[in-house]
Amino acid sequence: MRKMSRFTTLMSGAAVLAALSLPAMADDLTVVSFGGAYSEAQKKSMIDPYVAEKGVNILFEDYSGGVAEMTAQAESGNIQWDVVDIEAVDLERACSEGVLEVIPRDILPPGDDGTPAAEDFYPASLSNECGVGIMFWAMIYAYNTETIKGGTPTTVADFFDTAKFPGKRALRKRPQGAMEWALIADGVPKDDVYAVLATEEGQTRAFAKLSTIKDDIVFYDSWSQAPQLLNDGGAVMAQVANGRIFSAIREENRPFVMVWDNNLYDQDVWAIMKGTPRLEQALDFVAFATGTKAVAGMQDVAYGPSRKSAMALVDPAIAKDLPTAHIDEGVQVDGLFWADYGETLGEKFNQWLLTE
Repeated sequence: MRKMSRFTTLMSGAAVLAALSLPAMADDLTVVSFGGAYSEAQKKSMIDPYVAEKGVNILFEDYSGGVAEMTAQAESGNIQWDVVDIEAVDLERACSEGVLEVIPRDILPPGDDGTPAAEDFYPASLSNECGVGIMFWAMIYAYNTETIKGGTPTTVADFFDTAKFPGKRALRKRPQGAMEWALIADGVPKDDVYAVLATEEGQTRAFAKLSTIKDDIVFYDSWSQAPQLLNDGGAVMAQVANGRIFSAIREENRPFVMVWDNNLYDQDVWAIMKGTPRLEQALDFVAFATGTKAVAGMQDVAYGPSRKSAMALVDPAIAKDLPTAHIDEGVQVDGLFWADYGETLGEKFNQWLLTE
C-alpha cells in the first residue's frame, strides 16, 4: 500500500463514497517530493493554490530520491505516481531510459511580468525535455556549534579531517556528492573532478579517500534526516541540501553553521511518469507549479527560483543565502556524467559499503 503523507482535501460521509467512484479517482493526482520543510514550501506555494483553483484532489507523498522506484513502476506497468520532483542529476538517466514523459514547452505560461517562458526560465531549467525546473539548490555540509571540536571547519578537506575535527560525519547513502568531495579533499581541482572521476584510477582514488573516514560515517537515506542527526548528536558534521539547514536555523533556532566551500549546486525539476493515465492533468499541474509565484515560494527554504521573473518576489534578506549567491565557491553537478556512470558507480558504491 502506498503511504499517503497528506491529503489536500478532507472528505467525510457522502463525500467519501463519491471519492471512491472511478470518475473521482481519475481526477486525483499523486505528486511525489522529498518531504520535510521542502515539501511544506511546495505545498504552500504550489499544491494548495492548485487545489484551490482547479478543485483537483492531490495525494502528496514522500520518497528518498533516485530512479529505482520510478523504474520499478515503469517495468511492472503499475504506474502509481503522476508527477515527481526529481533531482537533475537523476533526470538525465530517467529520461534516457524512457521512464518519463516529454513535457511540451508550449504549455508553460509567461512570467508574471509578461516575459515568454523560454526567456524567463534560466536555460538549465529547460535543458532536458523531460523536466521543468523548480529551483536551484546546493549540497553543502553543516556542523553543530555545540558539538564540534577542534575549531571551525571551513572546507571540504575539513569534513575529511577526523584528526582535527573528531566525531561522526553524516553522508547521504549515494555516490553522488560523496565521490566528488572525496576527490576535492584529496587535492583534485574542482574543474577536473568529473574528468578524473571518469577514470578507473579516479574512482579508486575517491573510494580510498572515503575509506579514510568510513568508520566515522553515518549514512542516511533522506535529506530530512541530516538536521536530525546534527541535532541529536548522531553526527557533528552532515552533508545536506542547503535549504534543510536554512530552515532548521531560521525556523527552529538550531545552532548550525553552513559551509559553502565546494558546494555542489544543481536543480530539481517537475517530471511526469511515463504511462500515467492522468497525463493531461499532470501537464496542467506542472505548468501551474512552475509559474512565477509558485517557484518564488521556494525562497521559504532558501532555494533559488527557476524563473528570472520570480526574483522580484524574493526577500532581499534571503537572497544572500540562496545557492546563486555562492556559485563561485561551488561546482555544478554534471548530470550527463551521472547518467553515463551512475549505475556503474552505484554498484561500486554498494560494494564498497559492504567491505571492511
